Amino acid sequence: MKRILITTAMAVAVAAAGVSAVIAAPAPTTGGAPERVGNFQLTDTTRLAHELYYFKYAPAIVLMSQTNGGKVSREGAAQMAKLQATYKDQGVLFYMINSTPGQSREAAAAEAKSQKFAVPVLIDELQLVGEELGVKREGEVFVIEPKSGFKVAYHGPVTQTAKAIDAVLAGKPVATPRVEVKGGKEIAFPERGRAAEHAAISYTNDVAPIFQAKCVACHQEGGIAPFKFDSYEIVKSFAPMIMESVMSERMPPYFADPHIGTFQNDHGLTADQNKTLIHWLRAGAPRGTGADVLKETASAAPEWPTNLGKPDVVVTLPAFDVPASGTVEYQNMRIDNPFKENTWLKAIAIRPGDRSVLHHVTSNHSPDRGTAPAKIPGGSVGSYTPGAEPQVIATGAGAPVPAGGKLSFSMHYTTTGKAATDQTQIGYYTLKAPPEFIKRSTVISDFALRIPKGEARHKEIAYLEFPADAYLYTLYPHAHYRGWSVELKQIDADGKETMLLALPKYDFNWQRDYDPVEPILIHAGTKLVASWIYDNSEHNKANPDSTINVTWGEQSFEEMMYFRVNYRWADETVTNVRNDLQGRLMESRTIGALDNNADGKVQIDELTGTMVSVRSRFKDLDVNGDGGLDKAELAAGNVSRANATRDLRDADIDL
Repeated sequence: MKRILITTAMAVAVAAAGVSAVIAAPAPTTGGAPERVGNFQLTDTTRLAHELYYFKYAPAIVLMSQTNGGKVSREGAAQMAKLQATYKDQGVLFYMINSTPGQSREAAAAEAKSQKFAVPVLIDELQLVGEELGVKREGEVFVIEPKSGFKVAYHGPVTQTAKAIDAVLAGKPVATPRVEVKGGKEIAFPERGRAAEHAAISYTNDVAPIFQAKCVACHQEGGIAPFKFDSYEIVKSFAPMIMESVMSERMPPYFADPHIGTFQNDHGLTADQNKTLIHWLRAGAPRGTGADVLKETASAAPEWPTNLGKPDVVVTLPAFDVPASGTVEYQNMRIDNPFKENTWLKAIAIRPGDRSVLHHVTSNHSPDRGTAPAKIPGGSVGSYTPGAEPQVIATGAGAPVPAGGKLSFSMHYTTTGKAATDQTQIGYYTLKAPPEFIKRSTVISDFALRIPKGEARHKEIAYLEFPADAYLYTLYPHAHYRGWSVELKQIDADGKETMLLALPKYDFNWQRDYDPVEPILIHAGTKLVASWIYDNSEHNKANPDSTINVTWGEQSFEEMMYFRVNYRWADETVTNVRNDLQGRLMESRTIGALDNNADGKVQIDELTGTMVSVRSRFKDLDVNGDGGLDKAELAAGNVSRANATRDLRDADIDL
């Protein structure tokens, strides 16, 4: 089995190598198609991300400029659909791109739905891609040839696109590569005529502050990034890579859709910051006058987070030697609880000894045998995943740690080809007095997932149904190397749907908590539905093995469908503990994992992956004979992940 580990440093290095081999920083565009197109990522009307360089395997990529309501756009969309059908078997890809100012993604989605567009519409709301392409009006087609360094082989009307595609497929130059596009609505690009202003963007006043706010925390001495942004010269030397990383939305490493929810720990570039940085880079990254702010303020990363300071208690876990190769079984480390009295935590920071080999940490409090039940509930005492930040508990709440017992840490290590030693530390920040509320956690997961071999966009869903009102504190998605995108939505008891979080493109190397600015109130009967899309194709550079059907597994070369939620029960306080609600919540875990269409019943074809063995018992379990298993029937039949996995093993069923 092929295994791939992509660390943060490796990802940056690979990106840099790809950029230097293919593109340089584009010159300012004044109109007319460029010779080549730099990498970019845009999100379509369904909130799915598309990165241009991902499709380097395609023989041709066809883009058409589109605007809502435009006659030429609608006619062009119909012609693009015919071309898509004609060239489907030859692997040619088709997209429309909407760069029109003021046309929202929602409006573009409504246009796509009403016109029944067969071709995805990419939303270029910052106009940065349209600027580079030199778009002037709707209906302009660009035929891009990936194998020639993403060369623009043809730019012109859709009517001559087939000839251009045929030439590219035949390995021949297009007879007329540039044809003027006439008619149709013009699309305004206000920044296009401001080349002189872009050249005057101040490194000192405009650009360096962006790096300070969004980049330096990682790119500094001792930081997680592999190089430092500590001078203009360094920034200038990395200019092509910075542009590619920003245009492809890989950096800064914050991936929440800005149109859905607002979060405390938003590290993404604002629209203005994004445009300022890209326009400055396209202008040649001029130094200008003024102080080198990055050089003057350069510093080393602090031992512990600046916003938290030194922890009240630091726990050092036993050192572990990670071999150069092979699969490392989970290491379970148990230490004496350092808290001799019931304690409430306000924050937890985990410092890996070696980030290159530590995949993740989960933990819990284990009481001593024979002791009376604690007056406060136990739970997680800290977790870590690649790119994780300190966990800060919401104001007014605390994470409970009962006195005594053990703290248990499950350590997942991966090998990198080089032996290493990890010794992780956990820093605990305590509350001096009990809080009002108890921070709880739960996980939405689909332990029955099955991702078919070679499939590029496979979808899995799972949900939990909340039995009482609750406030959501933290949203945290987790998958392995095949995770492509993820969303979380709430479905109220009356059927109303609200999106809470969307990551159009998930990045395994940067797994973060997303903490809403204000806790989100959900009411009794609300389903929290997590939707994951997986890429098990050979085109996924990080895919350990695209030739196998993938099911649930703890190792990183296997896969997970996992979504943690931190919350509090609305009527629970430290003096009114509601463990009963926690138990009722867990009653929906099995049906939530299996019920792929969220209709409250599990049909036989929804029993997949590790749960496929239950199919042999389906008729017996379906007591009322309605063709679906409800929550009561699943419970009566003792259907669970553990039992199904055992049955599957005993039956030796091929997945």
